[in-house]
Amino acid sequence: MRYASDLQQARVRLKDNEKQLKLLKRTEPKNLDDRFHTLHQEVFEQIDCLACANCCKTTSPIFISADIDRLAKTLRMKPSEFVATYLRVDDDKDYVLQTAPCPFLGADNKCLVYEDRPRACREYPHTDRKRMYQILDLTLKNTLVCPAVSRIVARLEQ
Repeated sequence: MRYASDLQQARVRLKDNEKQLKLLKRTEPKNLDDRFHTLHQEVFEQIDCLACANCCKTTSPIFISADIDRLAKTLRMKPSEFVATYLRVDDDKDYVLQTAPCPFLGADNKCLVYEDRPRACREYPHTDRKRMYQILDLTLKNTLVCPAVSRIVARLEQ
């Protein structure tokens, strides 16, 4: 994997990243969103998601009802059939994929249902959203999945 060193570095830095993000969560700096958004833009000029696709290979998005209905329609299935075929309920009572990698991930790392993908996929890795202090726990987890998030968090410290 082209970005494996970023993810290895994230594992090494996990405790430091955790401390840094906990501090940011407590203090809620006024410029936190701006810092994340600037770093998001910079990092995604360097990262090619199609060269990685680790998110699609290792984790599942949460599927909300609108996602299920949209994808079922795209695949010409009933929503209940889509759920039975592809999803399970996790410990948090959310619908997630039964398997990894994602069954909609093509051999070229392109999403086979890209135009109709779940909202969670559209928004991933969530580093360009508002009120970042609310999702810093998720951001820490995502440093271990997404090389872009790993780089963003590493650069936050600088």
